[in-house]
Amino acid sequence: MVMDAKQYEKYVKEKTPTHNLFLNMLGAFVSGGAICTIGQVILNICENMGLDKEISGSWTSLLLILFSVVLTGFNIYPKLAKWGGAGTLVPITGFANSVAAPAIEYQKEGQVFGIGCKIFIIAGPVILYGVLTSSLLGLIYYFLHIWGIV
Repeated sequence: MVMDAKQYEKYVKEKTPTHNLFLNMLGAFVSGGAICTIGQVILNICENMGLDKEISGSWTSLLLILFSVVLTGFNIYPKLAKWGGAGTLVPITGFANSVAAPAIEYQKEGQVFGIGCKIFIIAGPVILYGVLTSSLLGLIYYFLHIWGIV
């Protein structure tokens, strides 16, 4: 079947999903807010139990990561992420999901070639470019400080 340019353009328009920007932003706001609220509740509970602020923060991070990995294992977190978008992908829970999902998906290929090779397939670029960018900005700040600009 041969299509001309107009037929192809019509076909692409039919197949391309449409997105409602307001609903996407609302989903991100609600999901990200819910994650932050859960984190704050955990933090408050830890502090009310007599833990200092630093230890409470560590427990909060640990529990949020645990919840994210467990929800990823039960295939719930990806559904939340599809609805919540960046609201679920940006916090620490999204990073935990990006590490756990490939580990779960590729476990059938074995410990080394499955989990070991694929675990950072999504998170790896984030780590790489995060370290690269922070190093570059650190160098810029260092030289600006030496030259007395900052």
